[in-house]
Amino acid sequence: MIRRLLPMMVLLTVSLWNGLPAELTVAVSTEPPGLDPTTNAAAAIKLLLQHNLYEGLVQVDEGGDFQGQLARSWEVSTDGLVYTFYLREDVRFHNGTPCDADAVRRSFLRAMDPATRHVRPEYYRGIADIEAVDPWTVRFRLHTPDASFVALLALGESVVVPTGTDLARRPVGTGPFRFVDWLPGYHLRLARNADYYLPGVPKLDAVTFRFLPDPAAQLAALRAGDVDLVAEVAPEIAVTLADDAMLQVISGPQDLVQILAINKARAPFSDLRVRQALAHAVDRDQLIALVSFGFASPIGSHLAPTAPYYADMTWVYPYDPARARELLAEAGYPNGFTATLTLPANYVFHVRTGELIAAQLREVGVTLDLKLVDWGTWLDRVFGQADYDLTVIGHPGRLDPALMLTGYGEDRPDYYFRRGWENHELAELLRLGACTPNPAVRRSIYTVAQYLIAREVVNVFLQAPHQILAMRRGITGAKVLPIYVLDLRDVAKG
Repeated sequence: MIRRLLPMMVLLTVSLWNGLPAELTVAVSTEPPGLDPTTNAAAAIKLLLQHNLYEGLVQVDEGGDFQGQLARSWEVSTDGLVYTFYLREDVRFHNGTPCDADAVRRSFLRAMDPATRHVRPEYYRGIADIEAVDPWTVRFRLHTPDASFVALLALGESVVVPTGTDLARRPVGTGPFRFVDWLPGYHLRLARNADYYLPGVPKLDAVTFRFLPDPAAQLAALRAGDVDLVAEVAPEIAVTLADDAMLQVISGPQDLVQILAINKARAPFSDLRVRQALAHAVDRDQLIALVSFGFASPIGSHLAPTAPYYADMTWVYPYDPARARELLAEAGYPNGFTATLTLPANYVFHVRTGELIAAQLREVGVTLDLKLVDWGTWLDRVFGQADYDLTVIGHPGRLDPALMLTGYGEDRPDYYFRRGWENHELAELLRLGACTPNPAVRRSIYTVAQYLIAREVVNVFLQAPHQILAMRRGITGAKVLPIYVLDLRDVAKG
């Protein structure tokens, strides 16, 4: 009996071994507070789910060019007012319903409905009408020409979703992975979408995102084999991995800016001289060396060097602590002042930046009381209610300055760093930049706009951190996109 069973057991073992699912475990530092990128501003949602679970009509490739995603192709009328998109005909949402022209239309009507409380309602105010021309053709008519409209459709806020579903808890999209479960505080799991429209995609059977905020714990899990890949690797960890034969590191610039945001509705920050003093007191080179370990680029405005129409404004307020002290004295603070720096505790990178900024400002007489809060509290109090003095945070790029700089215009007077400040000249430039199709003219417009933002010290602009991924040998297909997204579509586990 035993002799007869042994061959069967061997065959069963070999069969099970060959059929083992390709599962990837990814360590991430920040857990999203919800899973709907259209109603929650947390960048972590887009980092984990854009391209993986959610998709849009358009996507951006590694070179920053726009390609079709749910749309096969598109046409723009000569007057720039009509955009016609021709959809793929074999796409279904994860709930089995077709992603056709009517579904696309209803998805954008949902985004435009004030009751939805979309995180970026200003993005869609230029849409006059959406028409399902036939089952696989959808047409957008705009009130005025919008040079950023295609870029808008590639953003995580513009993903196409089915209506009538609770996306915050059980997301439904069209991507290569579908939602399995979310255990808050521990993990988020996705599985292969067997009905995905692209052959051979994805290469993985499942993905598990583990929430590990501590960089040391991430590295220990990676070396132990408990995780296969770490997203957003801490720079100080990345520099130690170059000679590790079991691991590999890839990095690259991304369209992401880190800022010291200022609440200009509160004294003394309503005084331009105080804000100028802060800008002169911050040493960007030291921040990049000690916090980013060289994995970053200095910035002087709200655009990263990888962004279209970027202009270098780091010269406007160079590091000059002596001038900072003079400006504080002129503003009536010869002995400095005390303020609170609120930091999101889950973002170690922002916390360490805040700690170093506090040390730098102390040199000119400004004392900062550091207040660490959880991510939900930061989103509610700082972002939602503008209840803060200063904060350090990152802003993911928007692929076009017309979208990236909306917080500086007059459409968002309640925006967390806009309260208590306005500049009509800048608002007019931003309006012109959005509707001007000529690239050379747009460059001139946005160069002046960036200068005004820098000159007014709406915020202190720090650095554009690079994206860093660390993974075990045998993981292939990982790439760094110019947007804040961890794209796992082509990742394979050897």
